Amino acid sequence: MARECSATEIYWNRLYDPAIVARDTRLEAELRASGLHCESFNSTLFFEPGDIRTGQGGPYRVFTPFWRTCQQQLDQLPGPVPAPQRIPAPAVTVASVAVDELDLLPRLESDAGLRSNWTPGEAGALDRLEAFGNTALDHYVSGRDRPDQACTSRLSPHLHFGELGPGQCLAAVRNALLDHEGARSAAEGFLRQLGWREFAHHLLHHYPATTHAPLDARFERFPWEPNRQWQDAWQRGRTGFPIVDAGMRELWATGWMHNRVRMIVASLLTKNLRQHWLEGARWFWDTLVDASLANNTLGWQWTAGCGADAAPYFRIFNPVLQAERYDPQRTYIRRWVPELARLPDNYVHRPWQAPATVLAAARVSLGRDYPLPIVDLPASRDLALRGYAGVRAGGTV
Repeated sequence: MARECSATEIYWNRLYDPAIVARDTRLEAELRASGLHCESFNSTLFFEPGDIRTGQGGPYRVFTPFWRTCQQQLDQLPGPVPAPQRIPAPAVTVASVAVDELDLLPRLESDAGLRSNWTPGEAGALDRLEAFGNTALDHYVSGRDRPDQACTSRLSPHLHFGELGPGQCLAAVRNALLDHEGARSAAEGFLRQLGWREFAHHLLHHYPATTHAPLDARFERFPWEPNRQWQDAWQRGRTGFPIVDAGMRELWATGWMHNRVRMIVASLLTKNLRQHWLEGARWFWDTLVDASLANNTLGWQWTAGCGADAAPYFRIFNPVLQAERYDPQRTYIRRWVPELARLPDNYVHRPWQAPATVLAAARVSLGRDYPLPIVDLPASRDLALRGYAGVRAGGTV
């Protein structure tokens, strides 16, 4: 194509997955050998993943000091430049086909949820960023953990596909602060989440093996108990824990899951069910519209307790208590687990405790319309803690 239109230079924005880095390094060498000038740029992150280092020159493994160092340099970043008014076409006509001729769309209508929930492309990304800055940002701190409220940015797919850069998010947040100074805490909270994205790429750059192996090597000995039936129930949203099932169904229907719910479903899989974190990471990779190798790896290793800055081994999310706290009106569960919608509020989060008369009145038959809990929460928690204790002691249970 470069020869056809007499191009002499090729520019692109860098990506940082290990396989893509290897691919682009090879391509750059081949293009240079053919006489083309090549240059790449960073638009994906605030900083190159290898540039932020500790005082000793090594990589960070704890988020807070990493982000503190980043924040000290954010003000030095250049702001976004305006888009060009026009991009001149090549002087020659390049042989091509229309996008529709490539027949890229699925033949089965399995992507209806994606179509109805997302607007791909730069225009859709900028519209969502503007809407977030104008409205949702004000409620970000109080509502970002609530899956029943639209208080998150939902920008991660656009960031992942390069339709938007974090520098544009930073500029939008700063502009929003000019309009309403009261949004400062929300802005800091939102930027902190971008900081976690930055940290994920930092870790992937320095520890590329974490895509398939725990950063904490002791967890190679953890007594996972592979169970295909349990994994299937988790994937299908049939665990018997409504907040978990709501999240897994939302994921399947829309390609998206609220961040708080991601932690809850991951905790149940890796700790209560003791399924390997890679099983969850692979499912998220296959189903999330914002599936990022760096974020996915960090998130699953964090929840499983085997990664950098990981959740303490004894932190096991109780899905019932989490639901009561973050879906207090039962709105999220009633939307995604409609078979429980007619239950009184007292039992939506824990239907197995509902009396037979209440279940009958709500037309719910546990085990038929909705499953009983896949495990006993206290007993499964104790088993997980025993496994973690064995790992910490240098053995297994």
